[in-house]
Amino acid sequence: MNHVNTVSFIIVLIMFALVTGIGFAAARWRPAKDRMHLNEWGLGGRGFGTFISWFLLGGDLYTAYTFIAVPALVYATGAAGFYALSYSIMVFPIVFIFASRLWSIARAHNYITPADFIRGRYGSRGMALAVACTGILATMPYIALQLIGIEAVLIVLGVTNTTVALIIAFAVLAGYTYLAGLRAPALIAFVKDTIVYVTVIVAVIYIPMRIGGWGHIFGAAATHLKVINPLTGKPHGSLIVTPAGEWAFATLALGSALALFMYPHVITGVLATKRRNVIRRNLAALPAYTLVLGIIALFGYMALATPAVNAGVKAHANNTQLSVPLLFEHWFPSWFAGIGFSAIIIGALVPAAIMSIAAANLFSRNIYTEFFRPGAGPAEQTRAAQWASLVMKLGALLFAIELSKTFSINLQLLGGVWILQTFPAIVAGLYTRWFHRWALLIGWAAGMVYGTIEAWRTPGNGQHHFGSSVAPILGHIVYIGFVAFLINVVVTVVLTLIFNAIHLPAGTDETQQAQYTADPEEAPVTVPVGAGVESP
Repeated sequence: MNHVNTVSFIIVLIMFALVTGIGFAAARWRPAKDRMHLNEWGLGGRGFGTFISWFLLGGDLYTAYTFIAVPALVYATGAAGFYALSYSIMVFPIVFIFASRLWSIARAHNYITPADFIRGRYGSRGMALAVACTGILATMPYIALQLIGIEAVLIVLGVTNTTVALIIAFAVLAGYTYLAGLRAPALIAFVKDTIVYVTVIVAVIYIPMRIGGWGHIFGAAATHLKVINPLTGKPHGSLIVTPAGEWAFATLALGSALALFMYPHVITGVLATKRRNVIRRNLAALPAYTLVLGIIALFGYMALATPAVNAGVKAHANNTQLSVPLLFEHWFPSWFAGIGFSAIIIGALVPAAIMSIAAANLFSRNIYTEFFRPGAGPAEQTRAAQWASLVMKLGALLFAIELSKTFSINLQLLGGVWILQTFPAIVAGLYTRWFHRWALLIGWAAGMVYGTIEAWRTPGNGQHHFGSSVAPILGHIVYIGFVAFLINVVVTVVLTLIFNAIHLPAGTDETQQAQYTADPEEAPVTVPVGAGVESP
């Protein structure tokens, strides 16, 4: 380590030790009747009430992506970065409509993953496998994003060997996640949200006073964003979205809103609640986090108005991910900078734990049990999930270490391109059985192939491939994932008409309409996933 701020570093170590202790202690919190059951390990016993679920879903949705990537994008481009605020406003009314239906049908049939629902609704092993693999694929870069957030803090703290530090953080996270399952991040989320709110409130009041007020902040940001970027020959950005960027902004916001609750970790948080009304109350209250997100996005402008931050970013190869940690280091006293750094680190650990658990649930239920061990009982399924969660974290660690960190937000947006392709099958399936299972599978494949190839072909930010999540299409700059989604929907509708016309077998639906609005207090006894369901 070099030039380490000792006070800040000690505060971070204390907070890390605190959440580690809470994580391991969570194994004894709300003790389960049978710990070796995915309902317990992977869904926390399906018994979280309004209070716990609010913190869990908040910890699930507002991550290191919030603290690091969003202000970094605002720092780099200006108003374009506020698309995240727009989509977080749109997402809750959308999800309010369908989330309780997903909870009810999952409770009635003891579905643990979204792929379980697809398996039961369409009688299709292939579509369920597609949803499971997409969920795992999209979650990996999202976990990596959390590790990149931790790394940004370590760099600013002066830790030279960040790889070793990340491995240590990964090992600790893996330990308490393996032992306590979803209970660990649910309990840690209380600490995470408390220090996040404290940090944000202090920052939005204290830092503008030190800089010279909001007038100075916006003035300095506007001046900086007008400077011509030598790589593009255009200004870095603007305080207002330009006409040329309106399509990109709008499609990014809408596409991200549709994608957010398709992520396995978010669905896991929904299914872990104990009643339908808990979901509705939380979706009504969660927009409070949107206010926090808006304030955090403004940190990007505060950083632009701070010469020391600009110099620090430039000194680290224009790594904009360092802008918020450098902002905290420059303006806060060392002890409070340590609290701010801890908020970022814990804000990464909580969602990383939930994401790895959700991806592991998909592997255990919809790959391991479905294709390799059809007779696996609850204990074997849980052990498979525990080990899979370790592999997920390791894969995400390699993802974070090896890939470019210039714009970590692209990691999450690339995952959004993929996960958005599961929206037609999951959400439409909650309301209608009209779509044909083979049409949904082919539509999903069309969206995945187009989205991946187009993202790979798109340069930006010094990268030849996967440089941006937006690209010129039909004369407009638009979100690649949204175009892939439209292709998915068109292919699905056209093929459904064809397959229904030729009477291609549609598979067996094991669900009943009344179950989509039921509010059972207890989940049924577990049976092997997909038992008794016709499948292709």
